[in-house]
Amino acid sequence: MIIVLRPDATDEQIAHVKEKLEAVGLAVHVSKGKERTVLGAIGDERVLMEQPIGAFPGVEKVVPILKPYKLASREFHADNTIININGAAIGDKKIQLIAGPCAVENREMLIGIAKEIKDEGGMFIRGGAFKPRTSPYTFQGLGLEGLKYLAEARDKTGLRVVTELMDPRDLEMVNEYADVIQIGARNMQNFRLLQEVGNYDKPVILKRGLSATIKEFLMSAEYIMSRGNHKVILCERGIRTFETATRNTLDLSAVPVLKQLTHLPVIVDPSHGVGKWDLVTPMARAAVAAGADGILVEIHPNPENALSDGEQSLKISVFKEMMRQLRLIAQAVGREI
Repeated sequence: MIIVLRPDATDEQIAHVKEKLEAVGLAVHVSKGKERTVLGAIGDERVLMEQPIGAFPGVEKVVPILKPYKLASREFHADNTIININGAAIGDKKIQLIAGPCAVENREMLIGIAKEIKDEGGMFIRGGAFKPRTSPYTFQGLGLEGLKYLAEARDKTGLRVVTELMDPRDLEMVNEYADVIQIGARNMQNFRLLQEVGNYDKPVILKRGLSATIKEFLMSAEYIMSRGNHKVILCERGIRTFETATRNTLDLSAVPVLKQLTHLPVIVDPSHGVGKWDLVTPMARAAVAAGADGILVEIHPNPENALSDGEQSLKISVFKEMMRQLRLIAQAVGREI
């Protein structure tokens, strides 16, 4: 249920309503928009019905949230959420580039890639220190060593670090080095992991599961937000269908659909969406045109020798040409990259 306050509601009145709701065991989340302040009350609906909320000073109306994902819905927060990550905003006019190797392989390569990203105007470097692989015998990442390389790349270039968290036991360590925690597609419904990252004030990129519906995707975001962390960035990365021509089927219709249903930023990962480097650029172009707030791509100086996902990684020259094309499309839809 959302409680819409009057435009002239005072801070004291807002605090009074919040205190009353919390006193009966409800979790209350405050959302301040341009014209209205809205309180989201989450808990037992029977308790909500017993409260004369409409009579509280400063309350304009009480509206039930019909969607099962309460905090992530536009009913709760009508304006787009903009997540500021050390001066880089995701969800605003600028479409953010998040690029880097699939896995952190060594220090020299990573720092070299970071400089290329910086030269193209990117503000984020991504790289896996812990890698979830289909086979237990393939490269699993450098772990703590990889995190330290990412931190060094940040120190040298100013880029923000995005890296994946797989295990709640590694949360403290990843939190120390990362600016953004990524939850991979295979862990989208690892609810214990989602709840743990929800306890931290750290932006989270949540990737859509391999076979997840939009509703299931948003319910996973709700797990994070229900613990107090509203800095969730949704990432479409392709879903598993009957089609075998590409690694996955990149569902670009998810971008406008999510934009209608939720206030959270939406980014697209065309690299995992198609799994073939020569298809990444066209799908990145389409993602920008569809309204994505960011593009997440894998790049590598020598994809033939990459330790993971070389077939979908862009060479630096291809990456630069892609960025040139994306700038033109972003301008055409009233944005920038």
